[in-house]
Order: sequence, then C-alpha cells, then structure tokens
Amino acid sequence: MKLTTVTNVSVDGVTQGHRRIDAGTGREAGAPDKDGTGGFDRFGWAPPLLDDEASTFISQTFQRADAFLFGRRTYEIFAGSWGVGMDQGNPVGEALNTRPKYVASTTLTDPQWTGTTVLSGDIADAIGRLRAEPSGEMQVWGSGTLIRWLLNHRLVDEIVLLTYPVIVGQGTRLFPATGSDMGLELVDLRSTPKGLTIQTYRTTDRPQYETATT
Repeated sequence: MKLTTVTNVSVDGVTQGHRRIDAGTGREAGAPDKDGTGGFDRFGWAPPLLDDEASTFISQTFQRADAFLFGRRTYEIFAGSWGVGMDQGNPVGEALNTRPKYVASTTLTDPQWTGTTVLSGDIADAIGRLRAEPSGEMQVWGSGTLIRWLLNHRLVDEIVLLTYPVIVGQGTRLFPATGSDMGLELVDLRSTPKGLTIQTYRTTDRPQYETATT
C-alpha cells in the first residue's frame, strides 16, 4: 500500500496554524496554540487563499484514499469533528468515516472513532507491513511530527505539498533544520487561481551530490 503524506505549507515551510481549530469541535476557534510551542499567534493563514480548485483537489484526494494514518493529535482533532458526524454528506467526511484509520501512538488506548486501529510497539514494523500490502493508498494528513518521523525512517512513498503564497515568518515547519536527506521525483505539478502550487513528489534514494573536481 502506497503511503502518501499531504501537507498544507507556507512558502517558508510553516505548517503550524494554517487553520484555527478547536480540538473539541473541529471548528475554527480563537484560543490556544494547539502545537504547544507557546507564543504563536498567526493562525488562519490558509483559508483566505483556499479557492474552489484547491478545495476540489483536497476532496478528490481524500476520496481516493483506501486508509488513513494519523499521529495522535491530528487523530483527536479529526475524531472530534468528522467522527461525530459534522457536515453529513461531505465526501471528505464520508471517506474518513468509512475507511480504516490507523493511529501511531504509544498512549492512545481506547479510540472511540469506528474503524480505528492503534499502532503501538514497533510502529515502524507495523507501518512497513501495511506498506507491503499489494495495492491501495494510505494517506497521512496533518500529523507533522509523525511525517517527520516517517521521512526519517524512509517510510514515505509520495509527498503532496499544498504550498500557499504566504510567508508566515514563525511557527513549526514541516522539515527540521537537520534530518535525513532524500531524493524526490516530481510526478505532478499544478497551480490554482489564488496562487497555490500543488506538488506531488515520489521519494527516491539519497540525492546525488556534486563532487569537487581538481
């Protein structure tokens, strides 16, 4: 099963605060920094730039998923919104509620959202076994900490970046200052009327580096 990550990101690589979300309702809210880093106040930079074309792409991407993989924080946000019947009939909600959901967590013990399996213990091995299934696509939405871990363990097959034309200037970024290197092959590129670029990359081996010549 192909493992695909899908991430909303600013031009300067920030993922934090792209929407102002309340973890209890799944709706936009004004209070605390949900990433727990403190001091971040630039929430909601993505919605003003989200146009119909980007929304259609997001909806279609959700619908093609055969399964979903989440970190605990993102899982709880989604379970508190889509998992309680928000926006009945929405194709995104239909996909999330009818397809298997996996959570990479060592602390979640009693998930309430139907169709959820908690991956604990050797998480890398559990994800590896899912990837070894002969067909299908497992998608990771949000879950920045999990995505960085998956990349570091080379468990990602495709990366989808929805890059918004904004510089946030602060906040948690998708890629850390240091980490594993990885080659990428561009397989799809599109843009939307409000200036989003949507890039789909296939991961490859380590990148090639130019060697010094004498």
